[in-house]
Amino acid sequence: MNTELQMLLFTAVTISCLHTVTGPDHYIPFIALSRARDWTATRTVMWTLLCGLAHVGSSILLGILGIGMGWSLSRIGGLENLRGGIAGWALLSFGLLYTVWGIKRAWQNKAHRHFDIYDDGNIYVYEHQHGDVVYPQERRKVTPWIMLLIFGLGPCEPLIPLLTYPAARHSAYGMVMLVVIFTIFTLLTMIVMVLLGYYGFSFLRTSRLEKYVHALGGFTIFICGVGMVFLEW
Repeated sequence: MNTELQMLLFTAVTISCLHTVTGPDHYIPFIALSRARDWTATRTVMWTLLCGLAHVGSSILLGILGIGMGWSLSRIGGLENLRGGIAGWALLSFGLLYTVWGIKRAWQNKAHRHFDIYDDGNIYVYEHQHGDVVYPQERRKVTPWIMLLIFGLGPCEPLIPLLTYPAARHSAYGMVMLVVIFTIFTLLTMIVMVLLGYYGFSFLRTSRLEKYVHALGGFTIFICGVGMVFLEW
């Protein structure tokens, strides 16, 4: 395995774990549902896996766009021999732009999804901005099947540029490895966080980082791109 692929895989692991841990919505609802419905640990993990697979599946479908972009980069006339360098610069540029967008989004306090857990165990999903009042009629009751739909419609966008690089290098092995590693670590992180909550362990205040998750993902990609372009990782 070459150094470039190792760096991409490390970035995929970092993003998948960051994306999950800093987003309480990836595990708190499963913990609440398990308590409200008196689920066993096995059933709780099963629903976590199903929703996690839906989440990763939509991310992979979005990542196909990255594959298409990578193939396009590799076919630019007269630049065939430079395709690795072009892909590296594309990775760096996307990471920088995504970081800036993520910081701007955090500062602008954009509306985002949240789950609300009532005392009777019912869970409701809604969108809001920090500081806004959300009225009961603006909330939708959550069932396990609704959770599956929500996760299926919520992909992880940073997978796009990660798949662009091996696609530009015509590395099917690299693309498969990225998808497999991203999937495994996303699911593992979700399961670990859910089981910690299921057995009563408290979490760090990861919710404080939630609004910066896009900026953190972009910065991780940017560092990877810097390594590809300037440090010849």
